[in-house]
Amino acid sequence: MLPEETKEQKILSEVLGAYDFPGTIIAAERYGEGHINDTFCVTVKREDETSARYMLQRISRAAFPHPEELMQNFVAITSFLRRKIEISGGDPSRETLSLDHTRDGKDFYTDSENNVWRLVPFVEDTVCLQEATPELFEASARAFGHFQRMLTDYPAETLYETIPHFHDTENRLTLFRKALERDTLGRSAKAANEVRFVTEHEADCSVAMEALRQGILPLRVTHNDTKLNNVLFDCKSGEGVCIIDLDTTMPGLAIFDFGDSIRFGANHCREDEKDLSLVNLDLDLYERYTRGFLAGTDGCLTEAELEYLPWGARIITLELGIRFLTDYLEGDHYFRTSYPDHNLDRCRTQFKLLQDMEDHFSEMQAIVAKYAKKGL
Repeated sequence: MLPEETKEQKILSEVLGAYDFPGTIIAAERYGEGHINDTFCVTVKREDETSARYMLQRISRAAFPHPEELMQNFVAITSFLRRKIEISGGDPSRETLSLDHTRDGKDFYTDSENNVWRLVPFVEDTVCLQEATPELFEASARAFGHFQRMLTDYPAETLYETIPHFHDTENRLTLFRKALERDTLGRSAKAANEVRFVTEHEADCSVAMEALRQGILPLRVTHNDTKLNNVLFDCKSGEGVCIIDLDTTMPGLAIFDFGDSIRFGANHCREDEKDLSLVNLDLDLYERYTRGFLAGTDGCLTEAELEYLPWGARIITLELGIRFLTDYLEGDHYFRTSYPDHNLDRCRTQFKLLQDMEDHFSEMQAIVAKYAKKGL
């Protein structure tokens, strides 16, 4: 058997050979801080001595069991966006992702180990950030809001669910109950307060799902991972120019895209903060994001969606806390942990953040109403 490094190099050479690059490949190196797909930056030197860069990605079958469906979504969404951007006079090579085809004209390459790869031209003069100023946080909100507006007339029901039931909070609650009933490691006693917290919030798990069933909230194309590092910012203007990591883009609710950004970005604590006194919602950051997001959506959200936006933050935070707690009860199979109670600490952080949201919910609603009234 080949050593792992040699085996990887062999597969990488196979994949690179499947594409017709406009010059000589001078480097192919691991790139970025992603934890799911394997990403390589490929640098090509052209005959005129200029260079071009590409992002080569191997899609994780562990996270995405049907990468072919994921790629169908990717092609359909980016093609739709390119047409919209061209009509508006924008630059589709910078404002959305695109694909380079294989030598035989396919959208992706399947290697000898049945792994799916894609090749995406690098969006130059942009930066991907892990942390940002309040100004850049608001700029990310405009970018995600604009992404939502551009896709507002895309038929969401035609897309595949790349991760089924991803934000189905009722289903997350069901999985939690099963894990609690089994309690295979006897951990429920240590998590008694957190279990009680979930029980007290069971009704909240149905708020958005019931609104969707009743037609109050529309099904939309949503990104479902609206973190800061999924926006490419222009190096000169500081504006978000391109939304990346489209693998979880599928049918969903706009309030969850908004809510996940608030959960992730409108606070100053680590996701596993043990000192819960440090875990609080920053209303100033919440207001900045709300203002930016509604500016980006530019009136495409319904009145019901605007009303439910603060609920989106509450539900997503509750959902993630339940997921951490479920994984803790099951033995930490899904989320990578560094110590035995890591997922329990993560759960406690989410639930403390949710409590702070509940304490300031009327203020959250007022902020949305303020910028919705301005027509942003």
